[in-house]
Amino acid sequence: MLYLVGTPIGNMQDLSPRAVEVLSSVDLVACEDTRRTGLLLSHFGISAKLMSYHEHNKASAGSKIIARLKEGQQIALVSDAGMPSISDPGEDLVKLCIEEGIDVTTVPGPVAGISALVLSGMDTRHYYFEGFLPVETKDRKERISVVSETQVTTILYEAPHRLLKTLNDLSSAGMSERRISACRELTKKYEEVVRGTVSEVIEHFNEVPPKGEFVLVLEGKPKNETKTELSPEERKNRILNLESQGLSTKEIAKTLSLEWGESKKALYSEVLEMLK
Repeated sequence: MLYLVGTPIGNMQDLSPRAVEVLSSVDLVACEDTRRTGLLLSHFGISAKLMSYHEHNKASAGSKIIARLKEGQQIALVSDAGMPSISDPGEDLVKLCIEEGIDVTTVPGPVAGISALVLSGMDTRHYYFEGFLPVETKDRKERISVVSETQVTTILYEAPHRLLKTLNDLSSAGMSERRISACRELTKKYEEVVRGTVSEVIEHFNEVPPKGEFVLVLEGKPKNETKTELSPEERKNRILNLESQGLSTKEIAKTLSLEWGESKKALYSEVLEMLK
């Protein structure tokens, strides 16, 4: 059995009694950073064997974990903070377990994105989780384009040294007047939530250097915003623009389907015809 165990996102006391019980009883705890997880376990008097499992070793470590699980061992997977598999390589391990017929269960715990969402004051009925934006230019532009057209609240994760770049990229993509909530140090002593428009929050962090990990909660594209019908020439230019960014025909159709609210299949045919 693989246990996906949620761990505190800041405040140690958020580790549930059930999580303590599971972490105390398993044969192995797989984690991103053995030192960080070691401190957490030590705080609760838990003595457990630790194994490193993270983005850079997930292929080799994952196969070792699967082999142990097949032998009948009980293993817990934790991330540095929050729920494993959320913007985390645990997703790959879960897929492997499912493929191998290995049971997986969860021991729920805090999730930074949901915590920030409920603090934002924005629509919580419908939301979209984007997580970390890609660093590479082509993929980043594609994802930001999708975010700009999304009509529901969007949740983003960001590191302090990239916060202003991300906010400025959102602004440049036409979202400068969208409401946004920038949450940092959630559940910790210096928890802070900065609310305002994207441009206002940029101004704030230009004056106050960002510190700590951030969750950004962005207002969706207003539904009453008038949709402008594009002329054939404008459609062609948008397709050529995406092609110049290195997107494949399939990726262009997917991006435009989200932007224009049209059938991906029909757009794929249109793109093929346009680029042949």
